[in-house]
Amino acid sequence: MYRTNTCGELRLADKGKKVTLAGWVQKSRKLGGMTFVDLRDRYGITQLVIDGAADAKLVETAESLGREFVIQVTGEVLERQSKNPKIPTGEIEIKVETINILNKSVTPPFTIEENSDGGEDLRAKYRYLDLRRPPLQRALALRHRLAQEIRTYLDGQGFMEIETPYLIKSTPEGARDFVVPSRMNPGQFYALPQSPQTFKQLLMVAGYDRYFQIVRCFRDEDLRADRQPEFTQIDCEMSFVEQEDVLNTFEGMMRQMFKNALGVDIPNPLPRMSWYDAMDNYGSDKPDVRFGMKIHEITALVQNSGFSVFDSAEYVGAIAVEGAAEYTRKQLDELTEWVKRPQVGAKGLVYIKLNSDGTIKSSIDKFYTPEQLAKVAEALEAKTGDLILVLCGPKRKTQTQLGVLRIEMGNRLGLRDPHVFAPLWIVDFPLLEWSEEDSRFYAMHHPFTAPKPEHEKWFYSDKKEDLERVCANAYDFVLNGTELGGGSIRIHEAAMQERMFEVLGISKEDAEYKFGFIINAFKFGAPPHGGLAFGFDRVCALFGGQETIRDYIAFPKNNQGRDVMIDSPSKIDQVQMDELCLASTVKE
Repeated sequence: MYRTNTCGELRLADKGKKVTLAGWVQKSRKLGGMTFVDLRDRYGITQLVIDGAADAKLVETAESLGREFVIQVTGEVLERQSKNPKIPTGEIEIKVETINILNKSVTPPFTIEENSDGGEDLRAKYRYLDLRRPPLQRALALRHRLAQEIRTYLDGQGFMEIETPYLIKSTPEGARDFVVPSRMNPGQFYALPQSPQTFKQLLMVAGYDRYFQIVRCFRDEDLRADRQPEFTQIDCEMSFVEQEDVLNTFEGMMRQMFKNALGVDIPNPLPRMSWYDAMDNYGSDKPDVRFGMKIHEITALVQNSGFSVFDSAEYVGAIAVEGAAEYTRKQLDELTEWVKRPQVGAKGLVYIKLNSDGTIKSSIDKFYTPEQLAKVAEALEAKTGDLILVLCGPKRKTQTQLGVLRIEMGNRLGLRDPHVFAPLWIVDFPLLEWSEEDSRFYAMHHPFTAPKPEHEKWFYSDKKEDLERVCANAYDFVLNGTELGGGSIRIHEAAMQERMFEVLGISKEDAEYKFGFIINAFKFGAPPHGGLAFGFDRVCALFGGQETIRDYIAFPKNNQGRDVMIDSPSKIDQVQMDELCLASTVKE
């Protein structure tokens, strides 16, 4: 054994013990005739002390140690004279008797400490060094703990962990597939799974009534802080269940994860909100309900007063920002430019300030009397000192813009505490969404989602307005403004599945080519079934109080989908290209 103890283990109760430790040199410093070394492993830091009056070779070795040298030391546990309350081992130190240098290190390109001096790109290039830092070690330790909680809970609920294939058939409906050429089948390609959706449904047909896996999935889409080209899902499916059974089962799983991993109790039962209420009140299907600032429609209050922008709008909505009436004209101008950015897409911003002296000041004063503006304030339950922000346009688009603005104001006012948790279920989504551009319906979730039973009469109608009324038997788990997971009760009858393909404009030939295996499977007695998938990377990040998922993935990609550490993706040589029957169209 290279060590008898870890660097985070020893305490004052171990005083007098002879121990052997191994790890990396965090730092070394010489004070008077003594050399002090901080020795680090993933469990913590222990201070070593080498007396200048000790054996000359020992002193020489100690003084030669550089940052990130890998060493093994043996010595006696002593009580520290100058204790360090900031670390768990801060009451002890090791009086070193022997030092064995296991490996030397060149000077690292950045400091490997709690707060590093390395930029994001540099740390990504040397990810194996960044992973030595305590924040990332804590992040991956949390990921591990959560994975164990998931497996323990689901095993206790009778779920079986079953693996599904990574090389599957491409079904380009939604995000782009990553494709893999087949050497043994020239000109043909596998796809990497965006999710195991069809396979988990086939497992239900096969009689495995409770399935799960913590599985890698792949989507070729533009990246951001909470997206990676390869990501991990907690993928689950159950047979002979209705929506209530699924929600209760996975609400229990999340409750156990919060309790055992964070020591946090979440409400029992969790609140539920319809998709329509979420959009009307929060402008988002993943609302952050840690703070108020709800959206209010004020169309009837502000139209027919001569302000053409409002008079011609389908919808006028507003939010009341508590205590923000002190915003200056410069700040309001900056906010107006902010909402005009492509990410928000508004054409402008109207404000109403409820000043502390009781007056009302607005950017549309000449069109509205103080009494009219006071009625708007009353409708929003705004009070003195508040700032009302107003947008207008098509209903859903404007609500979405107000939702983005609401989140921005929540950030600016410090209302989104990452250590406060407000989970809820969003239910009753529309089954279908109409594309004006393509003049066709798309599935809001995926083409295997069942309509709510009471809406089947509209599902089989040929009228567009009836199909738009159909709600999906679907649900999302939302936490702090982030969708952590979603799922649905699935279609399990071949006739209903064929009807769904018909509504989506997928021909029988195309449906047979893409999904023939599952359509045929449904003909052999498919049970009623449903499930959901959680984004495991997002779960880990939010449990850790972060918005970005990268620190919770050992080896993530950057915003261009590149792994700068191993320089991937990269070209392959001509021999491989020829074997795969590929020709490059990229000009050198």
